[in-house]
Amino acid sequence: MGDGRLIKILTAGFSPGLFTAKFVLLSLGFALGVVALMNPRKPGEADNVTRKGIDVVLALDVSKSMLAADLAPNRIERAKQFINKLMTEMPNDRIGLVLFAGKAYMQMPLTSDHGAARLFVSSAGPDAVSQQGTVISDALKMCLNAYNVNERRFKAIILISDGEEHDAAAVATAEELAQQAVMINTVGVGSTEGANIIDPETGQNKKDEAGNIVISKLNEYVLKQIAGKTNGVYARLQDSDETVKAIKKQLSQIESKAFGDISLMNYKTFYMWFAAAMFLLLLAEVFIPERKRSVA
Repeated sequence: MGDGRLIKILTAGFSPGLFTAKFVLLSLGFALGVVALMNPRKPGEADNVTRKGIDVVLALDVSKSMLAADLAPNRIERAKQFINKLMTEMPNDRIGLVLFAGKAYMQMPLTSDHGAARLFVSSAGPDAVSQQGTVISDALKMCLNAYNVNERRFKAIILISDGEEHDAAAVATAEELAQQAVMINTVGVGSTEGANIIDPETGQNKKDEAGNIVISKLNEYVLKQIAGKTNGVYARLQDSDETVKAIKKQLSQIESKAFGDISLMNYKTFYMWFAAAMFLLLLAEVFIPERKRSVA
């Protein structure tokens, strides 16, 4: 590979022991840093935090028809305002969130962390679901998945939609859910007169294949049917406060239960010890030389 005498001179200061020591310190420091980022913790001794409330899953329609502006600024923004007000009136209840259009997705499982719930609601929009449409039946089934189906308690779903595209299976699904102690309350968003839909990408009115401007209308009939099949109520979203009051009154019939709330627990964390050890190891590695102190 080269002249032996020259290689010996060039590598005379190399110390395998020092090199290994630096590598070990760096590796241990990295491992401790990973553990610190994982934030090891345990509940405090006095953290017996419980709440008494009900479980409610919200099914929010995010199809493009919800961009119609017959409710200012548009249907979906008004729906978000309604959800935020509803959560303010239900501080002790657990909330789940399902977004749907042409498909349904569990956006957030049941949680008492309303702060996180508000973040998920604020980011909801047509872009969250790539497939367009209004599959209410799939949304209702997805909401049921948030619950323990073996628990014989009333389960509450709040369906928020314009119901524009009639889902033939929606009413049949509601009847099936009624047999599993599910109450579905529906909130209609929009107007029966309808409004045009602004495409967010082009800023132009949405048109059909024939070039006619699409007018999206609120389909109250199917939403009323769904609510009626499950002993729920239908409310049209005009005044958010009144709609919240109507839905909350209906939900008050559901028996509340006590459950542990880990979001309010005070945890004892240990990340700082791992971070301190990592810092000391990395500091020690800096002061270890890479070469022997003296070369014979």
